[in-house]
Amino acid sequence: MKVAIVHDWLVNYGGAESVVESILKIYPGADIYTLVYDKKKMAGHFQGSRIYTSSLQKMPYAAKLYTKLLYFMPKAFEAFDFTGYDLVVCSSSSCAKGVITPPSVPQIAYIHTPMRYAWDLFFDYRRRSGILTRFFMNRWMPSIRQWDYISSQRIDTIIANSNYIARRIKKFWNRDASVIYPAVHLEKFSPSGKASGDYYVAFSRLVSYKRIDIAVKACMKLGRKLIVIGGGSEEKNLKKIAAGNHDITFTGRIDDAALCTWLQNCRALIFCAEEDFGIIPLEAQSCGRPVIAYGKGGACETVIDGQTGVFFDSQTPESVIHAIKHFEELDEQNNFNSTVILAHAGLFTEKRFLMEFKNAADKTIAVVRTKT
Repeated sequence: MKVAIVHDWLVNYGGAESVVESILKIYPGADIYTLVYDKKKMAGHFQGSRIYTSSLQKMPYAAKLYTKLLYFMPKAFEAFDFTGYDLVVCSSSSCAKGVITPPSVPQIAYIHTPMRYAWDLFFDYRRRSGILTRFFMNRWMPSIRQWDYISSQRIDTIIANSNYIARRIKKFWNRDASVIYPAVHLEKFSPSGKASGDYYVAFSRLVSYKRIDIAVKACMKLGRKLIVIGGGSEEKNLKKIAAGNHDITFTGRIDDAALCTWLQNCRALIFCAEEDFGIIPLEAQSCGRPVIAYGKGGACETVIDGQTGVFFDSQTPESVIHAIKHFEELDEQNNFNSTVILAHAGLFTEKRFLMEFKNAADKTIAVVRTKT
């Protein structure tokens, strides 16, 4: 069977790219189509696959400036020709799901999120943008939304990475979506008996929407130790906030082994982002450690309140402080059992993802064949 996998872009490795690697285990000979590809940054990934890029790859610095090319993305993806393929699988949080396939070729789209900058976060992105960007957003976004909706109607089967995203798909595209949670590579993480550390961990890319700042401020006010793991554009600002405070430690980017050690021995992970799914809380739970999470988005589907963690209501330091105190009260009562936490994380294995995705693909192929 000849299969094509379409992904938005291959310029950095993250959760979405991990999903593509999982899909490749089902269809190891699949071709990959993407907007732009940075071979150097993706070293060690997809090296055995045939990768086809769009016409935008030829633009100077395309792999760095691709986020500025939204207006040109629909045409770029629609230019890919999938004649002769037996199945097209799209992995999309932007425009990849908008490819055009022949009626006889089943198309499945695994949606990480409908593009946020076009829909619910449009006003937030516009508010944080410069004058020139705001001008083009106001001028172009209505047509981008129209294309996004229209192209969503071409997909045979839509799969969301969480119930939270399925709701957004229904809201903006008026399409029903089944839910298949992405795989968490639990083999990289494991518990190590009773945690021995007296610190909390905040781990993610250090970018603004992750809201690591409120974890830092909360721990500073409470006098709790916090290990901030990761790198990104907010790192300098976060270090400025924590300047002179010896309870806040920044590790920068670290490897999986070091991350596992920090997680195994922490009191809990503090997770402040509103994520579409959020793999990091499950990585902490794979180490047997509970999570203090913002109670909105995908975390509501991966953390069990009072059993594998606790939630806070708003993205403010005060709300995090309240949650930490509540967590510590429950922890003193031995509410968080590492065996229970680990068993919950075990529900999100790659084996489960591969089986569920293969079943959905086979069903789609069978349905399309009866109609063409």
